Amino acid sequence: MWNDFKKFAFKGNVLDLAVAVVLGTAFTAVVTAIVTGLIMPVVGEILPGGDWRTWMVWKFHLGALLAALLNFLIVAFVLFLLVSKVIKFLDRRAAEAPPPPVISDEVKLLTEIRDLLRTRG
Repeated sequence: MWNDFKKFAFKGNVLDLAVAVVLGTAFTAVVTAIVTGLIMPVVGEILPGGDWRTWMVWKFHLGALLAALLNFLIVAFVLFLLVSKVIKFLDRRAAEAPPPPVISDEVKLLTEIRDLLRTRG
């Protein structure tokens, strides 16, 4: 059981996911600090009524919802920019990769003969 757990826990995909979650959390904290420290005070000065995060409609905290939505949109947009740049970089790198070697017809024929002989013997 322990070996199965080690195989699962230390696979590349699981470790990549763990790193992505940690980096995503740190990235979200940075974006939240930028939104609350830079963007929201400017928006609060532009909009009438002071601190708009305290807006309430009936018993709903509309300002907190708007702040969370704005925070989400900024995080999503920055991640979109980052991922699109990484994808372009990887596509460019894949285009620069050398083409696979061309196999001659003789080698293909000999490979087929070898495979047939293996299946018979």
